[in-house]
Amino acid sequence: MAHPHPPKKAVRLATLCVGLLLPLGGIAAPSLTLAEVVSAAKDNLDVQFSAAALGAAQGDVLAADRAPLPLFSLKASQIDLQNGIGAGNFFTKKRVDKAAGLDFTWERGNKRDLRTRVAKSSAGAAEADLDETRVQQMISAAAAYFDLGAAQDRLLELQGIEQSAMQLALTARKRVQVGDLAEQDAIRTEIEARRAAAERINAQQDLRRLALVLSSLIGDLAGPRPSEIRAKAPWRMTLLTENESEMVSSNIDYLLSQRSDVRAAQARVDAARINIDGVEALKKSDVVWGVSMDNYPGTSNRLLELRMQMPLHIGLIGDHYAGEVARAVATLSQARSAYDKARFAALAELTRLNQDRINAGAKASSYEQEILPRAQRVADNAEFAYKRGALSLSDLLEARRVLRLTKLEALTAQSEFAKVNAAWILRTKPENLLSQKP
Repeated sequence: MAHPHPPKKAVRLATLCVGLLLPLGGIAAPSLTLAEVVSAAKDNLDVQFSAAALGAAQGDVLAADRAPLPLFSLKASQIDLQNGIGAGNFFTKKRVDKAAGLDFTWERGNKRDLRTRVAKSSAGAAEADLDETRVQQMISAAAAYFDLGAAQDRLLELQGIEQSAMQLALTARKRVQVGDLAEQDAIRTEIEARRAAAERINAQQDLRRLALVLSSLIGDLAGPRPSEIRAKAPWRMTLLTENESEMVSSNIDYLLSQRSDVRAAQARVDAARINIDGVEALKKSDVVWGVSMDNYPGTSNRLLELRMQMPLHIGLIGDHYAGEVARAVATLSQARSAYDKARFAALAELTRLNQDRINAGAKASSYEQEILPRAQRVADNAEFAYKRGALSLSDLLEARRVLRLTKLEALTAQSEFAKVNAAWILRTKPENLLSQKP
């Protein structure tokens, strides 16, 4: 028997359906392209911190490339405390030996040039470190961008699933009223609708969280509402072609030599090697040349003094700097080991990225071209059959559940491919991403 008024459950379900449509009609959030995100990440706070380290290293070059300052000296000597210094003008009568002089340090062994070259190599390492920080931040920003794009599409999918589930629950409730469906089946549809609503809420929370992650990497570009930034559609990357799927082995040495982390390690090896020459140069003593003009009333008002100073290494020249030499040699060995490790890690990463993007591309292509279309056909057939009474509610719900999981898995596959492919591009040809037009 039909009820004259709709039951409370049907009213609640209708209210949920209306509430579902509200978020879809909201104010559009600001959207960003991949090129904009990657460009912004090039100058974020981590990059600025690394740039300051480069500035300090460049300051060290200026500090190293200069000669020791000359020393100016004034002295008064021969002051007779027993008999006194006499009367009269201090400069012309009093018997005090007054002198003004200059001393210059002559650095031998090419020390200035060697320490400047060490500082320049260290600055080169700092510059390569800055480039490496930029690459890492761009890779992180690209990954966050694709995670955000996938979260956006996931939310849209879940909103559509929730709306469909709510509609099915309303239809089921009406069929119960006319005695065409068991109460148990109607409750099952309501449970599916509630689950879909819960998944949609979780997706909304994930979307805001991922937007905040991306905003922390791009800084001011996120604007005053960082949790509302969005990836501009379409965010997916083009899948690989046959020619693009293989890494050219002959090009690997060039790719390694261009990597910023390898260049930084090489620059530190160069600095350590030059530093050994600098330590060896310590065995050539620096000479301090000096000249002064004396004024000694009663003897002469113009007395000239010439002097020379240098450390003596008599009997010690072979071993005196043994500690410095040992440390320099150990530092070079350490730098070479770090270079070998960096190059090995770089080769492993490039190989892994290339293989991962091939595998991820194949997986995403399989979902796009085979798995998802089949799941869609199965769900469409189930809907058609259910409407004509040829399929049970359990089978319909199962077909819908499979389609939902397949769509979400396809999104994940697209996101994973986009992230690893972007990382590969940023490691090999970053200009391909930076030059993209919005």
